[in-house]
Amino acid sequence: MSYRREHRASRASLFDGYDGLEEGGLKASSSYSHEVNEHDNDKALDSLKERVVFLKRLTGDVHEEVESHNRLLDRMGNSMDASRGIMSGTMDRFKMVFEKKSNRRICTLVASFVVAFLVIYYLIRQVIQSWGSHAWLKQKYKKLGC
Repeated sequence: MSYRREHRASRASLFDGYDGLEEGGLKASSSYSHEVNEHDNDKALDSLKERVVFLKRLTGDVHEEVESHNRLLDRMGNSMDASRGIMSGTMDRFKMVFEKKSNRRICTLVASFVVAFLVIYYLIRQVIQSWGSHAWLKQKYKKLGC
């Protein structure tokens, strides 16, 4: 029995610092394992710090973008209010003009002239386009010798 105790003692001194065998290799000591865990923790901490810095930069950019959009929307709102005031003034003037019969007649006369001008413009444009296409056909016939 003393042989076994001595064998165990010598074996223990030989593998001192190792907890046992693991899949054909030696299992690392607890101090080595602690150092590896500390190293892994440091890597994870550095990675986490980088992510936090990136997220902080990203949220800063988002904040700046939101602020610029808010300023733009405020300017657009102010412009819309100003144009609404101008339009309401114009509508008030139209209402005053249409209250009198003589003013209504003048407005219908002006509207008739505008419509007549647009119709004449359209007809003249059509005539010019058709005349241009006929001239093109005449040139083609001349080249063909007809």
